[in-house]
Amino acid sequence: MINYISKPFKWFFKLEAASGLVLLFAAIIALFISNSNLADLYFSTLNKYLFIGINNFGLKLSVIHWINDALMAIFFFFVTLEIKREFLQGELSNIKQALLPIIAAVGGMLVPALFYVFINFGDSETLKGWAIPSATDIAFSLGVLSLLGKRVPLSLKVFLTALAIIDDLGAIVIIALFYSGDLSIKYLILMLAAFIILLLINKFNIKKFLPYLIVGLFLWDFTHNSGVHATIAGVLLAMTIPHRKKEKDFSLLIKIEHAISPYVAFGIMPLFAFANAGVSLEGLTFASLLNKVPLGILLGLFVGKQLGVFIFSYVSIKAKIAQMPSDTSWYNFYGVGVLTGIGFTMSLFVGNLAFAENMQYMDGVKIGVLTGSLLSTLFGYFLILLTPNKPKK
Repeated sequence: MINYISKPFKWFFKLEAASGLVLLFAAIIALFISNSNLADLYFSTLNKYLFIGINNFGLKLSVIHWINDALMAIFFFFVTLEIKREFLQGELSNIKQALLPIIAAVGGMLVPALFYVFINFGDSETLKGWAIPSATDIAFSLGVLSLLGKRVPLSLKVFLTALAIIDDLGAIVIIALFYSGDLSIKYLILMLAAFIILLLINKFNIKKFLPYLIVGLFLWDFTHNSGVHATIAGVLLAMTIPHRKKEKDFSLLIKIEHAISPYVAFGIMPLFAFANAGVSLEGLTFASLLNKVPLGILLGLFVGKQLGVFIFSYVSIKAKIAQMPSDTSWYNFYGVGVLTGIGFTMSLFVGNLAFAENMQYMDGVKIGVLTGSLLSTLFGYFLILLTPNKPKK
């Protein structure tokens, strides 16, 4: 049974394992450059404006906004394709199979947010970052898990992947509800019209990607101008890409997912990490971590994540609401819960949205995210490595 469930994941594991190391390298390079003589060039390049278009028809944004608004829309397009496939025929297609990662993801989003709110209670400005420690970086967490090889059963890798995907779905909802700007009725109507056109293209069972892409580009532009964060356009576009169970590996959704996955894993995500992980460490002391924003993020990722995932999962398993992944010990299961505290790129992304108008907090966000993710990586890795990997009989 587990082989059938995990089949769509196998190519994904290999890809994400490698990309996790690339992400780490990109973040290290960004940290090195942002604390070297190249720092001014690094930051000035990210803030430089770039026009993309023909004559007067186009858009002018800073490099960092092109990365965070346009390229990340492609990332969320890819993630939503995964979510849709899993709900239709994969790990999330059966409610009993889906319950454990769903329940674990709820705990993994709720408890870290409560930790952050507790630390920042009473400060309306810093409270805007409550969702930052609720995210999980799929690529990095699976990359770390892959380094442990056969010590981690495939069922647990499936569990972590499903949990991280649901986490990303939660991030999408949070972005749409809490991190959108002033709304434009005109562009919201145009968004709706573009989405309806995409649904009609799907209804007529058009299996060429070009019509979806053309309308999708207009949808992104309308979304960007509407006040809703532009990445939501990627979500809406992915929802309309056709996937029929009987077509199996020949559906348009599967073809697109496999076609863009290397570019997302080895291009977009490392570039995002490089552009967002750079932070000046000049004057940084241990006391800097005790400021409300980095401390709330650090505790949310490193403590809140593992507690939320494990407690919610443990209660649901003991109550027989959900099932424990096969061939898994509680030590390994808890270790995987720790690894969900690797927020990295997703937490940085949410942080950019949360403090878009208060960029003075972003250094604190980066310090908190990087420290919390690093501690989760080390503790989770060594916990799984040094504890029994077989369930007791």
